[in-house]
Amino acid sequence: MAHEPEFDLFVIGGGSGGVRAARMAAQRGARVALAEAAAMGGTCVNVGCIPKKLYAYASHYAHDFADAAGFGWDVGQPHLDWARLKANRAKEIARLNEVYERLLSEAGVQVLRGWAELLDRHTARVRTEAGPQTHTARHILVATGGTPTVPPIPGAELAVTSDSMFDLEPFPRRLAVVGGGYIACEFASIFQGLGAQVTLLYRGEQILRGFDDEVRQFIAGEMVRSGIDLRLDTELRGLARAGDGLELELDDDSRLQADTVLFATGRVPNVNGLGLEAAGVRQGRHGAIEVDAHYRTSAPSVHAVGDVTARLQLTPVALGEAMAVVDHLFGDGRRRMGYEYIPTAVFTHPNIATVGLTELQARERLGRVTIFRSEFRPLRHTLSGSGERCLMKLVVDAASDRVVGLHMVGPDAGEVVQGFAVAMKAGATKAQFDATIGIHPTLAEEFVTMREPVR
Repeated sequence: MAHEPEFDLFVIGGGSGGVRAARMAAQRGARVALAEAAAMGGTCVNVGCIPKKLYAYASHYAHDFADAAGFGWDVGQPHLDWARLKANRAKEIARLNEVYERLLSEAGVQVLRGWAELLDRHTARVRTEAGPQTHTARHILVATGGTPTVPPIPGAELAVTSDSMFDLEPFPRRLAVVGGGYIACEFASIFQGLGAQVTLLYRGEQILRGFDDEVRQFIAGEMVRSGIDLRLDTELRGLARAGDGLELELDDDSRLQADTVLFATGRVPNVNGLGLEAAGVRQGRHGAIEVDAHYRTSAPSVHAVGDVTARLQLTPVALGEAMAVVDHLFGDGRRRMGYEYIPTAVFTHPNIATVGLTELQARERLGRVTIFRSEFRPLRHTLSGSGERCLMKLVVDAASDRVVGLHMVGPDAGEVVQGFAVAMKAGATKAQFDATIGIHPTLAEEFVTMREPVR
């Protein structure tokens, strides 16, 4: 650069990865600016993980009220105050927005309110209310996340995406969810629990592609048991207004009525209008930014982390990548982001949590594997009367005895699996699982008491 740049790091995007990178870089003495046009915190805080988990908590109360009778509690007819739930959620999200703002301010990050675009490899222009501002930086980090995608079918504009689900008005008594991924399954479970009549339409043979096949089949059965109308191998041809609601035309020529239709058909990198071409940043499928092991793009001064690279769409992954970038640019460069044994959860009812390989992946990569599986009715439901069941599964490498896959469908699965993820990251074997004393009576103890393989 001919002149000293204004900033050492210019971050585009105020989501989890962008905020973490900006804060950590500023705390290391770098001159940092962050540009964000929307509410601080990105998808996770505003229309993703946090509000979705809050609504998942809300949806569980319907089941809890029903279960309480078996434990001697007489509960009156419950009623959901949808407006109150929305207001309380909005208040909490606003609090988190302020927390993010404060963290950046206290770290010394200059926050620029507006949409940023690259002019070249070291220059960004931000469209603010006061007009466009141009800034130069030694390094630029793109962390703009992802955005929902909608299929090109007639009437698609009548549907909503996951971004709009938290403030629907009125509450949809009949909800049709199109998609079979974790977002589709979570919202189907949430709104069924909140009192909606939910139909889940998926064009594939089974929901949650990429998860262990037994997990997929098991949770599909539990969702149907809870009252969700699950229709597999079903395509949506089009949407049209019908009276006060919507009519869906399906590929078998049948019709379905709904008040709201949610398209949960995937997310793509949020790259439109970023000026990546001007900076010489190479992109892949759906516009995903291509990066190397240090998250550098084809323009070495431009880095990218999180969903915009379409690697793993998980908030903790974006945070880990951001830390690695900061260490590479302003530290000793030793920090690495490991992509093995990353745990994940799906907040359906019941929850799913998994870490490591599916059975199919393990067989393809390792050859001989041993499978331990347990399916049972949780102790709680011996009195509640609920028919809900729990699935727990271990995939073990036969050659090394290492546990390479751990899967659970059941209450608080995410809380249970997080701890086991540490053990698996450390290389725990099945013998070490067996030598561990369980906490009784808990669901988690099942993972250390399974002795007989099923295959």
